[in-house]
Amino acid sequence: MITLNKKIKKEGSDHSNGISNETSKRISVRDKLLVKEVQEMNENLPTTCAVTFEDPNVLCEFTLTVAPDEGYWQGGRFQFSVFVTEDYNMAPPKVKCLTKLWHPNINEDGDICLSLLRQTSIDEHGWAPTRRLKDVVWGLNSLFTDLLNFEDPLNIEAAEQYKKDKVEFQAKVQEYISLSGKR
Repeated sequence: MITLNKKIKKEGSDHSNGISNETSKRISVRDKLLVKEVQEMNENLPTTCAVTFEDPNVLCEFTLTVAPDEGYWQGGRFQFSVFVTEDYNMAPPKVKCLTKLWHPNINEDGDICLSLLRQTSIDEHGWAPTRRLKDVVWGLNSLFTDLLNFEDPLNIEAAEQYKKDKVEFQAKVQEYISLSGKR
């Protein structure tokens, strides 16, 4: 983190002819936010989550692993790529599920249906500049427990199977979990 703080200070003072480039200014604002938010996120991680940075000096890209300890997905380990765009915190991070799973709110391409990740949302729970990375982590973690939504699914087939036959739904979830563990 010290390295990134030095980098931010250096970028802030690297202006040619006293004129700052708007793009580097925006990136600098994002990076300043991320220094605080990554620390806050790490201090408030749910026990079922872990965050990994491929490069500790690049805070805008990381992998979140969720390992639910209850519910249908208990025993699975699900990875999400998180990319914080340059227009953060006015726009939500881009999140993709990297693990194939059977879930009503995550399709097989890794797209995620979570209000928090939408710029605008009809349920008023969409992204707002007051949201933080820790909110994203807690939201993704909650998709495996209390935010699970079978009424407005992204994966309609999974939701319909759940409504028709919960035992068969559970078997399919476990099949995906066992396949993901072998990869």
